[in-house]
Amino acid sequence: MSSDPSTVPAALAAALRANQNAPLITYYDERLGERTELSAVTLDNWVSKTANLLVDGAALGPDDSVAVLLPAHWQTAAVLLGCLTAGVPVRVADAAAGPVPVDIAFATPDRAEQARAARPAETYLLGLAPMAMPLGTVPAGALDYVVAVRAFGDRYSAAPADPSGIAWYEPEPVSQTALADRARRHAGESRLLPGGRLLIPVDAEPDPVAWLFAPLMLGASVVLVRNAGAERLDAIAAAERVTTRT
Repeated sequence: MSSDPSTVPAALAAALRANQNAPLITYYDERLGERTELSAVTLDNWVSKTANLLVDGAALGPDDSVAVLLPAHWQTAAVLLGCLTAGVPVRVADAAAGPVPVDIAFATPDRAEQARAARPAETYLLGLAPMAMPLGTVPAGALDYVVAVRAFGDRYSAAPADPSGIAWYEPEPVSQTALADRARRHAGESRLLPGGRLLIPVDAEPDPVAWLFAPLMLGASVVLVRNAGAERLDAIAAAERVTTRT
């Protein structure tokens, strides 16, 4: 794997070249009894479908933007990486519902009203259910992400996004390369090593730089755990052969 990919999508491509079947994201929700593991190739399929939804389905590009109002989750990873792959800038967290309108919003149902404040042309809701099950009921004016995205191809063939293009608003713009550099620095500060396995309890919904981009830039994998006490976290860390914990 390349030791220094210049962008986050380049890091995902490097992970595919290194070992497409190796796990990149393992997600636990102890309240739901869920354990979902995504290999590099499976994650890439979801990312490609999302990028195709944005480009082929919604005709978005670098002059547009999307709002992402989602917690740390493997489906959130697909959305965020899909946006970066397609070169469509992302507005995250509270900045996503600011005065600047966006073209598409991705949100959980409980944040649908907040998403609407950004005045998107389309809102995709994610129930974040185990096995990517669809929503039981979709509110009027919204679409179910896991249903809609499956209609798109699992290979993204467009040219890579411009590394100098905007990846992120927080609310100031951050380029693709600057985001990758930030993720690489965070990985170093967390003492995560290349090929390592990082465990993060995500009930506090940490920054995507911490739970997604940093391990990916370093060629590491991540175990996300929700609704687990200290003893259970210890057990998961042992079972998943975790090398670093936050």
